[in-house]
Amino acid sequence: MRSNKIFLVFLLISLSAPGFSQDQTASTFKSDLTTNDVKTVLNAVADWQVKTPLTHHLADWTNSALYAGMVEWAGIAGDESYYTWLREIADKLSWNYYIHENPLRKYHADDYCVGQLYIELYRKYNDKSMIRPIKLYLDQIYISPAKGELLFVNTKDYWSTQRWSWCDALFMAPPVWAKMANITHKKKYLTFLYQEYKFTTDYLYDKDEHMYFRDSNYFTRKEANGAKVFWGRGNGWVFAGLPLIIKELPEKYNQKEYFLNIYKEMAAKIVSIQQPDGSWHASLLDPASYPNPEMSATAFFVYGLAWGIENGYLDRDKYMPAVVNGWKSMVSAVWPDGKVGFIQPIGADPKAVTREMTEVYGVGGFLLAGTQLYKMIQNGSIK
Repeated sequence: MRSNKIFLVFLLISLSAPGFSQDQTASTFKSDLTTNDVKTVLNAVADWQVKTPLTHHLADWTNSALYAGMVEWAGIAGDESYYTWLREIADKLSWNYYIHENPLRKYHADDYCVGQLYIELYRKYNDKSMIRPIKLYLDQIYISPAKGELLFVNTKDYWSTQRWSWCDALFMAPPVWAKMANITHKKKYLTFLYQEYKFTTDYLYDKDEHMYFRDSNYFTRKEANGAKVFWGRGNGWVFAGLPLIIKELPEKYNQKEYFLNIYKEMAAKIVSIQQPDGSWHASLLDPASYPNPEMSATAFFVYGLAWGIENGYLDRDKYMPAVVNGWKSMVSAVWPDGKVGFIQPIGADPKAVTREMTEVYGVGGFLLAGTQLYKMIQNGSIK
């Protein structure tokens, strides 16, 4: 009996010792939708990422998705250091797209996602030199567009990815075209955008499930439960990309309803498959096979849903609970130091994910969603 008492005393002393925690990964942040709580977690997430060295090429799509969220947060954070960080990166890149040695990759959507950052920085600083290289690049594509079908084949020459043949591309490229159309007031960018977006959607969009196949390789694949394979982040890319496009379109643009219809169909489907804890998993129709939450998909969905509520495209009573629960799930995935966990690594289909996993694009999605919620609180849309 005496030895048991000694062990208990030792255990209590150990648990109270500095640096010891029963759960070192438990989130210390509040998920309440107040300006203070949202700003606290966003600052922690953004600061952690700024302090963490970027491991991919600075113009890579991974980092470019991060910048898309970071520049949104920079706009309302009240801290110019985020803009400074982003501008220093753009200067290192000479404000150019990701230039590969392989000439057959010149149309690749991933390589000019970084243009979203350049255009937003141009909007802040009003320096046309910031958009000159990316505008020239888009003009070259417009004059001499890629041809061919969308059958997705992994080959060394990347030929199958010259057009938007995988659903991720609908986040990477179309917003750049929409933003360029807005700042230049030139319709040719919208012409190209609609033509290519529709071509991809006609090919990859499942009209029964209202979700996108990742690419042609998944048309006939099935999950363990027999369901079609719809990747969480893949559909997150599309759904988050739609607001980035729609908000740039002229009010009387003829094809605006086209994009809105896809957006609303996807929104209805997305909330119907949200998990009880507020998250979405790597596989949207077979979450049991991938039981952990996946935060890049969750963040992109929360961002897209919140944006639709704020702008009157989605019914508040129906969709706001999904946003609230989704945000709770997101905050629960943030480590005490600001690292966002449960982010599936680079891939093309559902894979297992753990709390230790993080990636920059998931951080970008987190900042997009959180910034949108912060704006809604400030505007009185969330009380």
